[in-house]
Amino acid sequence: MRLVLKRIAFRKTYTVGKLYVDGAYFCDTLEDPVREGEKIYGRTAIPAGKYDVLITMSPRFRKMLPLLLNVPGFEGVRIHSGNKADDTEGCILVGINDKPGWVSQSRATMTRLMTKLESADSPITLEVV
Repeated sequence: MRLVLKRIAFRKTYTVGKLYVDGAYFCDTLEDPVREGEKIYGRTAIPAGKYDVLITMSPRFRKMLPLLLNVPGFEGVRIHSGNKADDTEGCILVGINDKPGWVSQSRATMTRLMTKLESADSPITLEVV
C-alpha cells in the first residue's frame, strides 16, 4: 500500500498537507512547521522522503498505530489523531482542514485510515513530498 503526503501550505507554526492512499485522496494532514537547518524537538516536521510504515502498539496512545521507520533525526514518528500543531510533537495528524492550523474529525479519520492500513496486502510505505 502506498501513502503519499503532499504538503501544500507551509506556515510559521504548522504545515498542512493532503494524504493519498494508492493514488486516491483520503484526508488532510497537519504537522509541525517544516524547518530548514536546526530541528527543534517536538516542534519540527519530518524531512521529505520515503518511509516504510509498520502498524505497532503505541506506548503513548496504548493502541495500534502506524509507525514510520528510519526517519532521519527522529524516533517514534506516528500517524495519529489530534487537532492542532501542538498535538503533533513531530508526528502526522489526520482529519479535515476546515480552519487555519486545525484538523477536525481526526479520530473518525484515523479509524477509517487504520481500517485501510490493517487490510493492506502489501508492505506500507509513506512518501512525503
